[in-house]
Amino acid sequence: MTIMRWNPLQEIELLQRDMNHLINVLVPSGTNSPEKTGFTFTPPAEMTETAEAVHLKFEVPGLEAQDFDIEATADSLTVRGERKSQTTTEREGVTRTEFRYGKFSRSLSLPARIETTQVSAQYKDGVLHITLPKAETEKHKVVKVNVN
Repeated sequence: MTIMRWNPLQEIELLQRDMNHLINVLVPSGTNSPEKTGFTFTPPAEMTETAEAVHLKFEVPGLEAQDFDIEATADSLTVRGERKSQTTTEREGVTRTEFRYGKFSRSLSLPARIETTQVSAQYKDGVLHITLPKAETEKHKVVKVNVN
């Protein structure tokens, strides 16, 4: 049996190699299909509420206004769309991307009932802004609380 000197840097290099291999298995380079990667594109959202409306912002760069399908109910909102890959290769070889492409669907429960006929949306600079006016019954809703 041969005695070898322990090298902690070699252990770190082995760990890094194993982690890189794991990432390459989960997100293979040159593959943008969610079915192949196991990941789907989910746009981040931000919700704010005022006395008059609920305001939502979705961060979805690289789309056009007509790419969105927005459905509103009295107490929820669903935004669907698809970010398509634009593959252009300037040179031969392997291309690697960390962008997420494909169809997405994001549903959110709303903190108040809304007037579905007055919902408006605007897409500018990669951010989808949605304004959801509150229903009249929600605007003036006052609840009397008894103290025991």
